[in-house]
Amino acid sequence: MMIWIYRLLFPFALVAMAPRYLGRMRRRGGYRKGFLNRLGGLRELPPKRAGVPRIWLQAVSVGEMLAIEPILRELHASGAEIYLTTTTSTGCLVARDRYLPIVLGLGYFPLDWWPFSARAWRLIEPDVAILVEGERWPEHLSQASRRRVPVLCINARLSDRSFRRMMHFPTITAFLLRGISQILTASTQDEDRFLELGYPPGRLQRTGNIKLEVLIPLLDDGARQGLRRELGLPADGLILLGSSTWPGEEAALVDALFLARARDIACSLLLVPRHAERRTEIEALLSVSGMRWHLRSRGPATGEVDISVADTTGELRMLTQLADVVFVGKSLPPHTDGQTPVEAAVLGKPILFGPGMGNFREIARDLEDRGAARLVAGPAELGAAAAELLRDSAQRASLSTAAAGWRRENAGAVKRTLRAIREQIAGHPLDRPGF
Repeated sequence: MMIWIYRLLFPFALVAMAPRYLGRMRRRGGYRKGFLNRLGGLRELPPKRAGVPRIWLQAVSVGEMLAIEPILRELHASGAEIYLTTTTSTGCLVARDRYLPIVLGLGYFPLDWWPFSARAWRLIEPDVAILVEGERWPEHLSQASRRRVPVLCINARLSDRSFRRMMHFPTITAFLLRGISQILTASTQDEDRFLELGYPPGRLQRTGNIKLEVLIPLLDDGARQGLRRELGLPADGLILLGSSTWPGEEAALVDALFLARARDIACSLLLVPRHAERRTEIEALLSVSGMRWHLRSRGPATGEVDISVADTTGELRMLTQLADVVFVGKSLPPHTDGQTPVEAAVLGKPILFGPGMGNFREIARDLEDRGAARLVAGPAELGAAAAELLRDSAQRASLSTAAAGWRRENAGAVKRTLRAIREQIAGHPLDRPGF
């Protein structure tokens, strides 16, 4: 009954939300190619092969798309066919750059309405469906249930906001979770939350956060110097990085740069906004700062600048390697959700973040408790903490060592996740020996 209510209401919700999402698609660009995927229109796939499992894997955007790399490559090496979908144009770009040779197909996830979802399911014909992190789509799950296809949610997380909403609407929550065959959680906190929501403990497993085992190609000294030149950053001197920043945080970081320089610290600022389409807003801020600045989207810098803005996509891991101190965005008030600190921690960078780390609360708390990151209450404290760390190499080294230890102790998530996926495939009639 609940699914029919959802099907009836979905078109009205889609019409109501269309202006907002169409505006976002226009600003970000890149959605025209493959738009029919949203309506369930996919290119024709080759016929299924006997004994070869076909997996539909959905990863919403860039972070999830990068995190699944070791899992995707292992499944491909084991012989599985993988149809990969994403929701954002940036996620699609990353997928095309990294995975086209090893996937059966690549497209956008269809709008979660009956005709579109059913059409995509008929074309893909998966034996197993995998959702990454917070993806829980009622029609998608209903189509899987009707076809008796198991659905795994891997690296599953529940933010503070999502958990509160789901607790307030237990009937809808039960409807959403019922269609998931197994949930593999990223942390103990997430495991406890799913249990509190009533998910069966026998179908729940804490496998750990696969983002902790992310594959990050390291730059050599020559590549780092070349990248600094492209960005307009001096060949020497320290770099403060604003990682995935949101409105208001760029201004706080510019103030932090002024403070550090007032204390005679030779440093520059590298800003990587979460949404590249905010470049005009950031440009207006920097134009009145009195600082020299450069937008990476305009090509290599022609000279040295004080502030470089990487208004690009999919480069954060590379750019983080230049940083001496990293501030994690979407964490200063009024923001409450936080961006991921994982890549910075994996690279052993000293980390600062604000109090709003709701999406990564347990990771942030763990990093702070282990001395691998510091919490700052607001913009003024951010400036003081950044200046202190930029001045004190011993403190930076201590944070880096703690981050490396934290990563080692949290290893094994990819291996445990792959084991659970293979167990689901092994229970399918198309399983073949040795997979």
